[in-house]
Amino acid sequence: MNVAIKTPDEIDKMREAGRQAASVLEMLAPRVQAGISTGELDRLCHDYILDELGSTPAPLDYHGFPKSICTSLNHVVCHGIPDDAKKLKKGDIMNIDITVRTADGYHGDSSMMFIIGESIQGERLCRVTQECLYHSIALVRPGVRLSELARAIQQHADANGYSVVRDFCGHGIGAGFHEDPQILHYDGYAPEADIELAAGMCFTIEPMINLGGYQTKVLRDGWTAVTRDKSLSAQWEHTLLVTETGVEVLTARGDEDLAFLDP
Repeated sequence: MNVAIKTPDEIDKMREAGRQAASVLEMLAPRVQAGISTGELDRLCHDYILDELGSTPAPLDYHGFPKSICTSLNHVVCHGIPDDAKKLKKGDIMNIDITVRTADGYHGDSSMMFIIGESIQGERLCRVTQECLYHSIALVRPGVRLSELARAIQQHADANGYSVVRDFCGHGIGAGFHEDPQILHYDGYAPEADIELAAGMCFTIEPMINLGGYQTKVLRDGWTAVTRDKSLSAQWEHTLLVTETGVEVLTARGDEDLAFLDP
């Protein structure tokens, strides 16, 4: 396993990449409403990333992915493909996953949940999933093992009667879209993969939490992953930097309260 420790110059570039990714979600948030199609949301993000940020959407053509963002609706776990036929309606929940590749060649990766109208089950699932992310982020600091982050996520999901998806994980990030290490969200690390965090590491934590069972399947398009039991699924994601004393959330948005990270 080759886990990169970012140089000060690379960290500056990662900060900019994270800022840009967060800005895409902030731009998009007021536009996510009933009646808009996921295809239109994709075009809004594509144009903003190119024209306003001077960057490129990393998912586009990545191993053949056909769009600039992922839109994962209701029982879609991840990698949902935007489509003009898919219009949002009240009661839907949706994850939008953004990855920006800056002109310097560095990646910022983040996703958040949107609730269209009211959904009692959906709202609770989204809240608990975000709490899973925050519980794990709060533990990030040098010397902590990856299994501790995973255990915090699984324990909180289990305590609320939900399941943690095992087929997808977080990842190291930098000049590469996906780098070492893999970041599991459940307690399943092999000893050799359960590394200690060190200052200068950058990676994503992106738990996918299901209302029902954790099992998933990928549809015939080769990308869209759904819950096998068709239960709702939620996901939140941030790109993180391990600092000498803790963690910096590189993709933090203005709507978030990250006071729990204060010393």
